Amino acid sequence: MTGFDLGRLLPWRRRRPVVAVLRLAGVIGSGSVGRGGLSLKSMAEPLARAFATRRVRAVALAINSPGGAAVQSALIFRRIRAMAEEKKLPVYAFIEDVGASGGYMLACAGDEIFADASSIVGSIGVVSAGFGFQDAMRRLGIERRIHAEGERKGMLDPFQAERPDDVARLKAIQKDAHAAFADLVRLRRGDRLKAGEDSLFDGGVVSGRQAVALGLIDGLGDLRDVMRERFGDTVRFVQVATEPRYPWPFSRLVAAPAGADAMTASWIAAIEARAAWARYGL
Repeated sequence: MTGFDLGRLLPWRRRRPVVAVLRLAGVIGSGSVGRGGLSLKSMAEPLARAFATRRVRAVALAINSPGGAAVQSALIFRRIRAMAEEKKLPVYAFIEDVGASGGYMLACAGDEIFADASSIVGSIGVVSAGFGFQDAMRRLGIERRIHAEGERKGMLDPFQAERPDDVARLKAIQKDAHAAFADLVRLRRGDRLKAGEDSLFDGGVVSGRQAVALGLIDGLGDLRDVMRERFGDTVRFVQVATEPRYPWPFSRLVAAPAGADAMTASWIAAIEARAAWARYGL
C-alpha cells in the first residue's frame, strides 16, 4: 500500500527550501546602516537573524560596496564565516554594481561568489588619502600650534608639511594590512585563483567577466537565478531587514541630526561616501 501524501492534497504543507537574503550595501565603517554604512555593530543582529531563519538552507549576500574601513570589513567577514560554520550553512555572495576593496573582502565570506559581467570587482589593496593645507595657511598668515607627548603623536598632520619618515611608517602599516588582505583571499579562493599575485593583488579592479577568468569569482549570474538553479524553482527568499525600525514619532528623532556638529559630521560622511563610490564611476 502506498503511503498517504498529505503534501499532494495540501500544497501549502509542502516544505519549500528557504534562502535568507541579506543586503550588504554602502561604505564600510562610515556609520549606521541607515546612513549608508556597514559595521559589525550594525550588522551583528541582521546576520544572527539571517542564519536563524526558519528552515533556511543557505544565506545569500547581496553586496554593493566600494569598501571602506579594513578592520570593520574583516570583522564582518569573520562573523559571517563563524556563523556559517556554527550553523553548517552554505553562503553565496552576489556582487551587484561593485564589490571592491572591503566590499570584495565581504564577498570572500561566500563559499561561492557571483557577479554581473559588468560588475566592478577586486581592488585588493590598501589606500590612505588626505589633504595638505600648509601652503594655504602660510598665505593666510595662520600659524599651526600643536603640543603633544610622543615623537610621532602628530604624524601626518594635514596642516604641516609631510615628513619622509612619517610616510615610510604609514607605508609599513599599509604593507602589513595589504599582506593580511592577500592572505585572506588566498585562504578563501585557494586553487580557484588563476593568475599571478602581481595581477591579483596590485590594487586594481576588473569587470565581472574578467574576474571569472582570474578566479576572483566563480561565475556570472544574479541571486534569483543562481539560487533557483541550486535549490529548485520553489525556493522561497526571505529578505532580512538591515535597518532598525522605530515606531513613529521616534523614527524622526533617531534619524534627525542633533545640532550643528552632528549635521556637519553627517555632511562630511556623505561627501566621503560619495567619493568612495565615484572612484568606480558610480
